[in-house]
Parts: sequence; structure tokens; C-alpha cells
Amino acid sequence: MRLIDENGKQLGTIDTSEALNIARERGYDLVEVSPDGNPPVCRIMDYGKYVYEQQKKAKLAKKKQHTVHLKEIRFRPKIDKHDYGFKLRHIMEFLKQGYKVKILIRFRGREMAHKELGFGVLEKLEKDLIDYAKLEIPGKMDHRSITAVFSPLTKDKTKA
Repeated sequence: MRLIDENGKQLGTIDTSEALNIARERGYDLVEVSPDGNPPVCRIMDYGKYVYEQQKKAKLAKKKQHTVHLKEIRFRPKIDKHDYGFKLRHIMEFLKQGYKVKILIRFRGREMAHKELGFGVLEKLEKDLIDYAKLEIPGKMDHRSITAVFSPLTKDKTKA
């Protein structure tokens, strides 16, 4: 196996038992870095410290990761003007805060015969939200409801 010491210096190709003895003498562990190399590459290092640093890097990467939150607003196909305006203001607030908004238009009973009313509500929403959001997933019929997803515009495109 090819051996690298704790300072990064290559010690050459050495037998496994000899490499273990060198690592023990120096007070470190022998860690296989690249098992599929020809010959395999091993390194003399403090394994506990190595694992700790890997966990620290993973935690930092997870911390910098941006998670997208999704808010859901439910509508009915025959929604009143006031109710529509009230829900529209809530959607605008969610979009300003950076949330994606899922629109769910639920149909009950005989309303299923008038799907065009639900798509009309969705079109009106799209027109009213043109300054705040873009339609990420267009409305599609799913059993007894229409679902669509709006995502906020970038900061420079959004009107104050």
C-alpha cells in the first residue's frame, strides 16, 4: 500500500503490518483513504479528529443550505369578492416573506360540472399576482381539486 504520514509526506509503498507499526509508534491511526487505488492509499492520522472535522463540515454545509417553505391557501370555485381579496392579501404577504404558495381550489358535489369556474379563479389570481409571483406549476385537475404553485419573484423584480 502507498503510505502518507501525518504531515502529508509520502513514505512510499510499504507493507500493511509495517505501516500499522509506524502509525502506532507515532501515536496515530492508519486510515485507508483510497481503497480502489492501485496500490491502495493509506494515511497516518488521528481518526477521531478526522471524524470530528468531517461532522463539522457537514453541519456547516447544512447550515448554509436554503430550505423552501410552502404555504397552502384553499379556495372554492364560487368565492365571494371580499373573501378573494382577503386571501389574496395573505398570498401577497407570504410571497413577500419568500414562501412559495400552493393554491388549492376544492370542488364539492355538483360544482364538479363547472370546472371552468375553478380555472377562472386561478387565472384571476395569476393576473393579480403578476407583480409578486410567477406561476411555477400551472393548475391541473387532481380528483376533486385544482392545484397550482406560485413562487416569489426575485427581490429586484418585485414591486415595493
